[in-house]
Amino acid sequence: MQRPSTGEYHEYYETYVGKVPDGDIFQILEQELKITEDLLRGVPSELETHAYDEGKWTVREVLGHMLDTERVFGFRALWMARGDQQGQPGMDQDAWGALSNARDRPLVDLTEEFSLARRGHLLMFRGFREEDWARTGTASGFLFTARAFPFIMAGHEIHHRQVLAARYLTAD
Repeated sequence: MQRPSTGEYHEYYETYVGKVPDGDIFQILEQELKITEDLLRGVPSELETHAYDEGKWTVREVLGHMLDTERVFGFRALWMARGDQQGQPGMDQDAWGALSNARDRPLVDLTEEFSLARRGHLLMFRGFREEDWARTGTASGFLFTARAFPFIMAGHEIHHRQVLAARYLTAD
């Protein structure tokens, strides 16, 4: 599948799409998942509830956010691939995070859930036909193609993994 052009998603998401290397997006999603799983398996238990600053999410909450958005982006891809023209609402990540119980769940459980969600999306994506990927719809008031969402998902994961490595898992 070809990389989406900038007109296939809102400019805000270029931060994520720009992080995705060239190549087969399905292989990239699999590879990035493996890298993320390896990083998370290496988090010492005492750091799971660590936040790098006042008001910031803990490691568990970052992964909870990644899991929420994985599901939202996957559903948006499905919604648009199926040709539904009803607009999708936005997602207030802070409100969702505040109501999440990720901070109270073991990181190993959240990691497994993220892995299963990603694997499910990969199976779903591999079942889409070529014409499904070009279908458009709106989310948060902006036009997207279904094709944009696997790239947004991969870039979002890369972004948050980089934040975890730099701000949470480095020696001060």
